[in-house]
Amino acid sequence: MHPTAVAFVEAAERRYGLTPEVQEFDEGTKTAADAADAIGCEVAQIASSIVMKSEGHRPSGNRTESDETDGAVVVVVTSGANRADEDRVAAELGAESVRMADPDEAKDATGWSIGGVPPICHETDVPVLFDESLLAFEEVWAAAGTPQSVWPIDPERLVELAEARPIDVTG
Repeated sequence: MHPTAVAFVEAAERRYGLTPEVQEFDEGTKTAADAADAIGCEVAQIASSIVMKSEGHRPSGNRTESDETDGAVVVVVTSGANRADEDRVAAELGAESVRMADPDEAKDATGWSIGGVPPICHETDVPVLFDESLLAFEEVWAAAGTPQSVWPIDPERLVELAEARPIDVTG
């Protein structure tokens, strides 16, 4: 197993008492379609972790320009069949807009590189939004630290572990 996937398993064991059953695919699982083909599941069962960063704020109550949502990083776990609606994610964060985090921002916030970001075991207390359509499945597949590694989990358990907020990410 790739050392980064081993680090993910160790972090999951240490933090949650969970031992993910990581599977690795030489051909890679960079896209949801690639992952679904490799695993043999529906594209909709792929739980893709997208790292986004908020920009600006939406004035509400006592919020100011220095509000903590300005520049906040969030992990959005989306079904491989869906695309996260940036306006919807921004609204959830109380931000004017969101954008994809750059590689350094993603790594600094999560501890993982883009393409292998798992929905749990992040370096910081980054909030997690969870595509509620994933809850229709008994099992979903998420990244395990590298673009070639994934692991299966019950989506309700994943929401619990990630302390995620289920939302309609498609708007």
